[in-house]
Amino acid sequence: MNAIIMYLFTRLTIISVSRRKPVLLIDESDDSLKATDLLKLSGIEYVEYDIKKFEDSCCGEPPTTNAPSLFAVEGTFKGLEKINEYISSRSNTDSDLESESAYW
Repeated sequence: MNAIIMYLFTRLTIISVSRRKPVLLIDESDDSLKATDLLKLSGIEYVEYDIKKFEDSCCGEPPTTNAPSLFAVEGTFKGLEKINEYISSRSNTDSDLESESAYW
């Protein structure tokens, strides 16, 4: 019995660790504001990262990725149109997808 409880506890811990929130890169553009609003309205949890703060907090040079861009387990979605496609695909599938990896 203890082995079963330990297995279930381990499995639940792995599942909770392996769920990943998408990362939304934004800037000061209208499209970034719209992308933020769309994700909030759809109820999708995400991590927001302002591309202008990258220079101060990380590696010096700002990335060349255009904002808004969304990086998720399902792929990379650049621009408002692709982010809309991501939101639509999430509403049509199971929203509790498990990542194949515990790390990005």
